[in-house]
Amino acid sequence: MDFVPSLPTLLAFAAASLLLAATPGPDMTLSISRALAQGKKAALFVVVGTGLGIVVHTLLVAFGISALITASPTAFLVLKTGGAAYLLWLAIQAIRFGSSLSVTKVTEAKGTALSNIATGFSVNILNPKVVIFFMTFLPQFVSADDPAVTGKLLFLGFFFIVIGMPVNALVVFAADWLAAWLQRNKRVMRAIDYSFAGVFSIFAVKIFLTQAR
Repeated sequence: MDFVPSLPTLLAFAAASLLLAATPGPDMTLSISRALAQGKKAALFVVVGTGLGIVVHTLLVAFGISALITASPTAFLVLKTGGAAYLLWLAIQAIRFGSSLSVTKVTEAKGTALSNIATGFSVNILNPKVVIFFMTFLPQFVSADDPAVTGKLLFLGFFFIVIGMPVNALVVFAADWLAAWLQRNKRVMRAIDYSFAGVFSIFAVKIFLTQAR
């Protein structure tokens, strides 16, 4: 199975993906807010919608980057370098400003399953930070001279979903407790921020050093 990355690459990607999934952001805020307002079932449909958004990002990145490699390996190198710089910027932002979790319980009319899926999908697919992140994150785990680059990018994208959706589902089931606990325990939030920053700084430095050789 040429499309499956090596075990070290897979473990590194899994660790980064798990940390990213556990870091509060727009998707987590939406899931918790919907769980508090409309119940866990509605929030789980939102999670499905965000997962579908990741599928679209994965397809665009996998085939778009594959075309870029075919057209110009140098351009791919530039993309990876820019991606490393972006990951480093994310690390700095995490330390400076911290995680974004702002949950307000409001009364909302209950939506249908389809409307909740659409909400999760639209929030994810229209978020420019998610677009940029996928364009810069996934390429860090593939090589331009790998003939199976398209398959590996697709595998990694769907593997990201496999890791992230259970975390999001757990967040939904623990929404009441988690929202209050995270907002009370600011030190835990900061620990998550520093872990996030540390992992992404390592990735950024690694790619810079690899390209320097």
